[in-house]
Amino acid sequence: MTDPAMLYRLAEVIEVRKNADPAASYVAKLLHDGQDKILRKIAEESAEVLLASKEQDKSHVVREVADLWFHCLVLLAHHNLGPDDVLNELRRREGVSGVDEKVARKTQ
Repeated sequence: MTDPAMLYRLAEVIEVRKNADPAASYVAKLLHDGQDKILRKIAEESAEVLLASKEQDKSHVVREVADLWFHCLVLLAHHNLGPDDVLNELRRREGVSGVDEKVARKTQ
């Protein structure tokens, strides 16, 4: 991994921009426009990841996944969450069969 701290730095920038002028900051505008706008962007970026993958264009896939991750970080910020919340969940699941993990979620 070339720069594992990148997600944290990006999350910090997003956090700072929560209070920025929506006319001057894309992040502030997304957060100001609310959850539905953020969710639409995630849906749009998800579709673009799928299309890039179907095209078999690796650099396009990387760019679209970067956009998707960015918008997911904005959604996390909307919920006052961050990368650690997701990473902790992934750590919790580490070494657990995907089948077993899904069954455990259904019983919670």
